Amino acid sequence: MRYYEDIELNKPQRFGSKQVTREEVIDFASKYDPQPFHLSDEIAAQTHFGRISASGWHTASMVMRMVVDYMSSGEGQAGLGSPGVDELRWVKPVYPGDTLSCETEMVEKRRSRNRPEMGITKSKLTCFNQHGEVVMTYIANGLIRTRDPGGVD
Repeated sequence: MRYYEDIELNKPQRFGSKQVTREEVIDFASKYDPQPFHLSDEIAAQTHFGRISASGWHTASMVMRMVVDYMSSGEGQAGLGSPGVDELRWVKPVYPGDTLSCETEMVEKRRSRNRPEMGITKSKLTCFNQHGEVVMTYIANGLIRTRDPGGVD
């Protein structure tokens, strides 16, 4: 487990692998984003997508699962949640059959002035498909445990 003190800035880390299935795309869209191009081959074929594509929110959810799995693996951070995400961009459609992976790079960190047991971080996250093409990006604001609550930067 990596704590605030262990975080190195500007050092990209690759992780995750998620195969996108047609069944998941349709199931997610049916429940949460029932736009026709996520549900119907015929309708999707008439759009710029050309075929059924995953909802952007589904893509974000799959990325979140990879992030949590990575954090839980022992290689990830001692995370305490997030006060928010900035600049979420769906760059390229995600299709059934794609395999997603992630890269994160910590770009800022500081200790909390009011909560010495935590640090505040900002990282860039990029999600790629199996061709190395960027499909989604965002800036994540995170809270992370400190190993030494009395330490200073």
